[in-house]
Amino acid sequence: MQNPEIQEFGIILLFIIGGVAFVSVTFLVSYLLRPSRPNPEKLTTYECGEDAVGNVWGHFNIRFYLVALLFVLFEVEILFLFPWATVFGQKELIEGTQGQWGWFALIEVIIFVGILVLGLAYAWSKGYLDWVRPAQKNSDYVSKIPGSAYDRVNRQVYNKRESVQK
Repeated sequence: MQNPEIQEFGIILLFIIGGVAFVSVTFLVSYLLRPSRPNPEKLTTYECGEDAVGNVWGHFNIRFYLVALLFVLFEVEILFLFPWATVFGQKELIEGTQGQWGWFALIEVIIFVGILVLGLAYAWSKGYLDWVRPAQKNSDYVSKIPGSAYDRVNRQVYNKRESVQK
């Protein structure tokens, strides 16, 4: 006699195999049908249709990655809290354990969120959440163009916007 739960896993396995086979066949067919004629122009690095200026592997501030990792951490927290909330509220489990299930689940989530709060406090104390702003440098450059020329250009732009909006 076969176990019905095992049969359900067999169906899931078939779907996984079918998905992997579909992706593999699609990649194989595209590899066989596409033209492969590389040339120096195709092999150059570009950004939005423009030639890259400077080093292609630009350096990013590590804070971008830290903020992204903290964001993912708290998104994962939500992923774990949602199933907990659905199981926590099951009336049968609470009644079957004379209310002990509710206290266990509540203490469990307090510990889970407490660990995450400790992690956040650690990141905050290390300064990972501080975004350092560069100091503004005032230029001592003196332009040969008088300030009235800028005012005239600004008035022309403003008048052009007014005429377009009408």
